[in-house]
Amino acid sequence: MPAATSHVTPFVEIDRAAWAALAPTTQLPLTETELVQLRGLGDRLSLTEVAEVYLPLSRLLNLYAAGARDLHRATSSFLGERAARTPFVIGVAGSVAVGKSTVARLLRTLLSRWDDTPRVELVTTDGFLHPNAELERRGIMHRKGFPESYDRRHLLRFVSQVKSGAEEVRAPFYSHESYDIVPDAEVVVRRPDVLVVEGLNVLQPPVAGHLALSDLFDFTVYVDARTSDIESWFVDRFLALQKGAFTREKSYFHRFAGLDEAAARDYAAGVWRQVNEPNLVENVLPTRSRATLVLRKAADHSVQSVLLRKI
Repeated sequence: MPAATSHVTPFVEIDRAAWAALAPTTQLPLTETELVQLRGLGDRLSLTEVAEVYLPLSRLLNLYAAGARDLHRATSSFLGERAARTPFVIGVAGSVAVGKSTVARLLRTLLSRWDDTPRVELVTTDGFLHPNAELERRGIMHRKGFPESYDRRHLLRFVSQVKSGAEEVRAPFYSHESYDIVPDAEVVVRRPDVLVVEGLNVLQPPVAGHLALSDLFDFTVYVDARTSDIESWFVDRFLALQKGAFTREKSYFHRFAGLDEAAARDYAAGVWRQVNEPNLVENVLPTRSRATLVLRKAADHSVQSVLLRKI
C-alpha cells in the first residue's frame, strides 16, 4: 500500500480530554446510587467517567435521533405520506467482559433524561440464544455465544417489528443464573423513542444478500480494549462471581463455587482460550470497523479515546 494511503481511515479519533470538552453544560443527570446499580461486576465506572465520556455520547445520540426524525418527516412529506414515528435503534457490540452491558444500561438511562427521547428500552441478544436443550441437540453447547448459537431469524424479526413501529413486541427472557432461556417469561417493548440492542454479534455483516440485524440500526457503538486486558477482566469477573452468584444453589455454575482460587483461575483462563477468545477473534473483533463509534478502553476500564465515523 502506498505510504500516502497507509493511514486512511473512515474514523476521526478524539482523545479523552477533547471528547470530555464536548460535554453538555448541564448538571449530570445521574446519582452515585444509580451508577452503582448500573455498573457491571468488575467495571470501575465513576461519575467523572460518566460526565466526561458518556454524557457527551448521550447528547450525540440524542442529536442523531432528532436528525433521523427530521429526515423521516421530510421523506414522508416528499412522498405525500403521513409521517409515523418509528424508534431510533442503537446497537452496542463488543467482547464478553469488555463492559458493553454497562455501556448499554448507562446509555438507556442517560438518553431517557433528554426531553425528546424519554422512552428508551434495552434488549440484550442473550434472550435470542437457542435454549440449552436445543444447543445440546445440535451439538454446539460448547459454542454458546458464537453466531450459530442464536435464533437469528427471531432476533431480526423482533427488531424489524420494533423498527416498523409495532405497538407491542415481545422477546424471550434469558436468566444468567440458570444460564438458559426462561420458559413463559418475556421482555415486552412498547413503541419506544429509542431501542438499545446489546450483544456480542449485533454488527455481523449480511450473508449471501440477506438482511442483517446491523442493517436495522441507526447508530452503533463498539466497546474496544486490548485482548489481553479483556482476558484479565474475564478471569477476575469469574473469580468474583465464584464468591457471589455461583454460591447460590440454583446457579448453573454452582459446581464451581468450591474451587480454590488457583483452580478457578485456571478454569476461567481455559474457558477464555477455548471459547471467548476464538469467538472474539473470529466473529466479534472483525465487526469493529462497521461501528459508527468505537470506545477504546485502557487496562483500568477507563475510556481513553473515541473513534467516530466521518460523515
